[in-house]
Amino acid sequence: MPTTPTYPGVYIEEIPSGVRTISGVATSIAAFVDFFARGPLNRAVQVLNMGDFEREFGGLDARSEASYGIRQFFLNGGGEAWVVRVASADNQNPLGKATAVLRDGTGSGAGVTLTISAASEGRWGNALRARVDAAPDSSFNLTLTEYVTEGGVERPARTETHRGLSMSPSSPREVETVVNEESQLVTVARNGTNPPLQNGTVSGAFTGDVAFTGSATRRSLDVTIGQITERAEFDRPGATATLVQVAPLLETAIRAARPDRPEFAGTTVSVTDDNRLRVLAGPGGSPSDSVAFAASTGTGADSNTHSDLKLSGGGVSTNVQEYAFGLTTAVANTAQAGGDAGGDGLPPNGQALIGSENLKTGIHALEDVDLFNLLCIPRTALDGGATAGELSTTEAQAVMTVAEAYCAKRRAFFIVDSPNGEEQPQEIRAWLAGNDTLRDRNAALYYPRVRIPDPLNGLRLRTVGASGTIAGLYARTDDERGVWKAPAGTDAVLRGVSELEYRLTDSENGTLNPLAINCLRTFPVFGTVCWGARTLDGSDQEASEWKYVPVRRLALYLEESLYRGTKWVVFEPNDEPLWSQIRLNVGAFMQNLFRQGAFQGKTPREAYFVKCDGETTTQNDINLGIVNILVGFAPLKPAEFVVIRLQQMAGQVEA
Repeated sequence: MPTTPTYPGVYIEEIPSGVRTISGVATSIAAFVDFFARGPLNRAVQVLNMGDFEREFGGLDARSEASYGIRQFFLNGGGEAWVVRVASADNQNPLGKATAVLRDGTGSGAGVTLTISAASEGRWGNALRARVDAAPDSSFNLTLTEYVTEGGVERPARTETHRGLSMSPSSPREVETVVNEESQLVTVARNGTNPPLQNGTVSGAFTGDVAFTGSATRRSLDVTIGQITERAEFDRPGATATLVQVAPLLETAIRAARPDRPEFAGTTVSVTDDNRLRVLAGPGGSPSDSVAFAASTGTGADSNTHSDLKLSGGGVSTNVQEYAFGLTTAVANTAQAGGDAGGDGLPPNGQALIGSENLKTGIHALEDVDLFNLLCIPRTALDGGATAGELSTTEAQAVMTVAEAYCAKRRAFFIVDSPNGEEQPQEIRAWLAGNDTLRDRNAALYYPRVRIPDPLNGLRLRTVGASGTIAGLYARTDDERGVWKAPAGTDAVLRGVSELEYRLTDSENGTLNPLAINCLRTFPVFGTVCWGARTLDGSDQEASEWKYVPVRRLALYLEESLYRGTKWVVFEPNDEPLWSQIRLNVGAFMQNLFRQGAFQGKTPREAYFVKCDGETTTQNDINLGIVNILVGFAPLKPAEFVVIRLQQMAGQVEA
């Protein structure tokens, strides 16, 4: 676009309007820090539902308070959470990754060629299995399977297959490059240049067709998989047959020999590129099982004349059916070398939960998260118990103190669980009196603990802290009404809660509410609901302006939204044109909230103001590079007490 007209005609110029839309941030993204069965350590991972949580962290775990809290969060309306796994360890309870070490052969000259490690620490990795198949051009396929045990029977839960892998460093399909980028189950380290020995039993090479001696049609072999031997019978296809004809007959016979055993029922028989039979037992047996064959000793003219199949004797190469993770000793006469067993470690102590700001561990792993609003650390409620994994009173207090400070820094809100063992109202009052240093405007305490069905214990009730449930309630209320609505009342039903640890009366509730202890109540018809909306700074004695949860959370929402929405101001010329743009943009954001009912007042003037001019920003401020924006709002405060006055009307005498 020319800046100076040079020829007769019409010139079009676009002039910036100065409007920069400020978008409100999300208000109910939760963060959970605790012990989990699997998942990356000290790294925040986003989960959007329980399916994500089960895949990344293993789902519910009886040792993990937060696993139940996360389930309750999604059940009560939560939609996004960040999860941080932390753990401790000692000599008896190590923390480590399960590995499988693979060799390139079974003889004395075989060497380690590939080390495969579970993606994260934990015993879960011991249930992984790896299967190697030969592929054309000296490449190989790697199939990884995670097994779970249900009803005493192992079954595959997750499977990955990586095809056409190479051990050559110059290949685009080099095993480390491909698997480490694609796999969610493992990482690999290449130790040699030869591919690992493929799994299963491989016959000697056939130079032509299989010639069956004798005239008997029915043939039989004794097949041994692990410790089980069964007779496999099949009808020969003729006096001679190709391997392609023999393979499906043998496969069907082995499967039919013991259909109730998955290692027999899942057996596969294939023909290799170099004209060999490859027999691979099905999953379900021991990972170190091998397959052995012998001619049947049964009667019949030709029952003992199967050596031409070359499945027994010196022509057989035998290897394990799947490479197992977690085996610390080698499996004799196979390519399975000794590796490392996976270990869960111990539930985290106070120091592990707090972590290091410099190393971004523990709570500080959330430094890599762009935005979260609600922080839950249910393990702090396991206060002073003698059971392994419970924190001492000092540890629990230290963790909560750091959590509150971190929430203040990140403009987030900390939901505090009432500690276990403090069941009676007088006990929770005494606990809070002994922890008055925890009173903070960015935190709220909920009592009593909730009892929920435990899927890991036959749906028997388990007592847990309420933080996950309340975080989900916050999310549901924000979505339905807005962050300015108190997450409490008869609509604030606690889903998934069967009962409360203690059932409060009105008078008991009346002694706790003035102390800023938010009570959970059970009422006829309405069920179990949240019946309090005060911050820990909201006791009557303190008379804090941040007494109520919705007021404080609305302020945090405004702060974060304006912080992100006014970054464009930096390095702009600091004068009236900029100030007017600021008033326009911030005012439009506040006006939109006013129209949604976020503030008190009948008119915008009564509800909010935005001031940015020569009064807020003096010449000295301009010289220092500062622009000052003053934003005020009139918050909606919950109707905590409803007073109804009744008066009997006396008879009136008409004049």
